[in-house]
Amino acid sequence: MTAAEQTLVATFTGLRPHLVGVAYRLTGSVADAEDAVQEAWLRLSGLSAGGRAAIRDPKGWLTTVVGRICLDRLRSAAVRRERYVGQWLPEPLVTSGEDDPLDAVVRDDGVRMAALVVLDRLTPEQRVAFVLHDAFGVPFDEIADVLGVTTATARQHASRGRRAAADADPPPRIALEEQREVLERFLAALAAGDVGAVVGLLHPDVVVVGDGGGKAKTAINVVSGADKVARFLFGLVRKYGGLSTGRPALVNGDLGVLIPATDDVTERVSAFAVRDGLVVAVYDVSNPDKLGHVDFAAGGVTASAPGTPPPT
Repeated sequence: MTAAEQTLVATFTGLRPHLVGVAYRLTGSVADAEDAVQEAWLRLSGLSAGGRAAIRDPKGWLTTVVGRICLDRLRSAAVRRERYVGQWLPEPLVTSGEDDPLDAVVRDDGVRMAALVVLDRLTPEQRVAFVLHDAFGVPFDEIADVLGVTTATARQHASRGRRAAADADPPPRIALEEQREVLERFLAALAAGDVGAVVGLLHPDVVVVGDGGGKAKTAINVVSGADKVARFLFGLVRKYGGLSTGRPALVNGDLGVLIPATDDVTERVSAFAVRDGLVVAVYDVSNPDKLGHVDFAAGGVTASAPGTPPPT
């Protein structure tokens, strides 16, 4: 390998966590994020020496390349969702918190599950424009090139995405210690069958959003309200053990629960959002297609997940 090639690999490896974060925030898919970053590497390494020399800002260049790749994947996903059974949730990122290659990604407030659910409501163009500009500072003229529109139209897409995100008002991330206190009390009350305590720990506007994709059992429709959510969760406990059989884990940087497969229940990852000291959302991902990267035995991610160096 030449010195120039070594420099190229080192540059890309250093930028990889950033690019994975961009791609995952744009797509909500671990597999799509990994593929997008790999394709960006192939495009970079496939350039001539002159083409590489012409890149003044490798981070900016790669960010826009990843954005363009993710836009195509978002458009394909929009078509797939028209045939999807039940609700659609992002693929969860489960990390160990100890030198995990995805730790830099999940520290970003914008990849928490509650924020990604809001992004999933945007059009592909709105999501790309809003995320690239507001989260990563990509200029609108470059975003316009990614989207194939005018700069004014790119600004409009970002503005609509920003307004939709503000209107949705997703709960902000709170300190892990506060999350831990709420979650421990909630799971203990659930395991004890204490209906009053469970309802008391649920926000009046609480929702359960399940994603089984027609392949695993969970709520097909969104369950809303403290009483209905409590009944639903106790039903899960009675039938399958549910959340009470799981163990705490970091899911998209917040506390959640990993539930390994048993004879009565399929493996699943449940993430929580907390507002004002109460559980305001439960995101239950049981679709096996979205959990292939999760190592339920170790509570982390497998070696094939994003974060490995590019090929040399």
